[in-house]
Amino acid sequence: MAFKKIKPTLSKGTRDFLPDEVLKRNYLFAVIKEVFLRYGFVQIETPAIERLETLTGKYGEEGDRLIFKILNSGDFLSDIPDHLLHQKNTALVLHYVSDKGLRYDLTVPLARYVVQHQDKLFFPFKRFHIGPVWRADRPQRGRYQEFYQCDADVVGSSSLLSEVELLLIFSEVFHKLKLTDIKIHISHRKILFALAEKLGASAIFSRLAVNLDKLDKTDKQNVFNQLLQDGFNEEQLHQIDEFLNIQGESEDILSQLDIYFKDNNIAKEGINDLKFIVSTLKNTKAEALVKIDVSLARGLDYYTGFIAEVRDLSGVMSGSLGSGGRYDNLTEIFGGRNMPGVGISFGVERIYDLLSEKGLFPQDLVSVPVVLFCPLETDCIPTVIILAQTVRDNGFCADVYPSPIKIAKQLDYANKRKIPFVVIVGREELQAGQITLKNMTTGEQSRISAEALISHIKI
Repeated sequence: MAFKKIKPTLSKGTRDFLPDEVLKRNYLFAVIKEVFLRYGFVQIETPAIERLETLTGKYGEEGDRLIFKILNSGDFLSDIPDHLLHQKNTALVLHYVSDKGLRYDLTVPLARYVVQHQDKLFFPFKRFHIGPVWRADRPQRGRYQEFYQCDADVVGSSSLLSEVELLLIFSEVFHKLKLTDIKIHISHRKILFALAEKLGASAIFSRLAVNLDKLDKTDKQNVFNQLLQDGFNEEQLHQIDEFLNIQGESEDILSQLDIYFKDNNIAKEGINDLKFIVSTLKNTKAEALVKIDVSLARGLDYYTGFIAEVRDLSGVMSGSLGSGGRYDNLTEIFGGRNMPGVGISFGVERIYDLLSEKGLFPQDLVSVPVVLFCPLETDCIPTVIILAQTVRDNGFCADVYPSPIKIAKQLDYANKRKIPFVVIVGREELQAGQITLKNMTTGEQSRISAEALISHIKI
C-alpha cells in the first residue's frame, strides 16, 4: 500500500522535545514534585479527556471558548435536526456532535474527582498532579496550546494556613531553581466583589475580572476601552482607576483598602484574610517575595477568595510563572457537599523557557550510558551481552552497539552520545581473556580483565 507523502509538521501551539530537553524538563518536574511531597501532598492522576458538561461553565465565557472539543465517533452529523444543521450555528449543534473535551486545567477535574471518590479520601485532602492540559489559545512566546501544569491543592479546609503553605511552596521551588528575580502577587476576590458592588456593577462582575486580568498583558487604556464596550461608564472607570492607584508596601496597601472600603463587609473579609496571610509569612523565606497587588484579578469564574500570581521581574518572560487561588464552591457543582478548596499551579513551559534563557539548568544533567560495548565480530556478541548485564547489575547504565561494524563508526557513535567509556571486544580480546577499555575523554586505552571493569568505570 502506497502512502501519500506529507511534510512533517506539528500542530500549532505544540512542541517536540529532544532527549536533552526532556532531561531538563524531568529535572524541573523532579524539583517541584520533591517539594510537594515534603509538604505532605499525595499524587493523583485524572484522564486527559473529560465530559464537556464537567468542563464547561467553570471558566467563564472566554475560558469555555478555549476548550478543545472532541467530535463524537461515528456519524455524528446524523443526530443533528435538519433545521439546526442549515443554520450553520456551532453553538446550537455542539451537544449533538461532541460530549467530550480535553481538560483545560487540573482544578476542575480535581473537584469532579473529589466528589466521585470522597468515600475513599481523607480530608483535608492534599493532592498534587503533574500533567498536560490543552487550550485553544493563540500561540505565542511562553504560551502553547498543549502544556504541562504542576498543581498542588488542599480540599476540605477553609484554614488560611493552606494559603500560607502554598505560598511557601512557591517560594521554595523558585529558590531551588535559582529564579530569585520573581515576585508573588496576591490579592482577594472578595475585594474585587466589593469593588463591583461599589460601582453598582455586580451583575457584570465577571467582565470586570476578565478585563482587569489583562492588565499585565496590555496597557491600562486598552483595558478601559474594553470595559466601556462591556457596559461600564466613564464614572465607573474613574473609580476603577482610583482603586488601581492603591499601591505601596503590603501594610500600606491594607491600610488604604481599609479606608477605601470602610463600610463594606465583603471587602473587610478579604482584607482580613490578606492581613493574616501577610503577618503569618513574617520571618519566612516567602515574606520578601509576596506583594499585595489590587490589580490582580484571575479571570477564571471559580475563584472565590485568595488569589496569587508569580511574575518574572527580569523582563525575560512575560505572563505568569505560576498562579492559584481559593475556590469554595466547585465540589457543590458536581452534586457533592460543599468542600472549600485552594490551590496553586506552576507554569512549567514558561519556567522551562526562562531557565533555558538564563542558563540555569544544572550542567551535570546526563542521560547517557557510562559505557558502550563494541563487538568487533559476530561471535563476540554473547560475551558483550554478558559483560553489559554485569555492568547493569552493578548499578551502571550500559549500551551495546547493535552490530559489529568498523570500530571507527562505533567510537563515533560513543562520541556523539558523549559516552565516557568504551569497551572493545574482538577475537584477540576473547583469546586473551581480556577486554580493551577506552576512556573517551582522555583517549587513554588499556587492556584489563573483565573482573576489573567495574572499578575502572567508577567516576
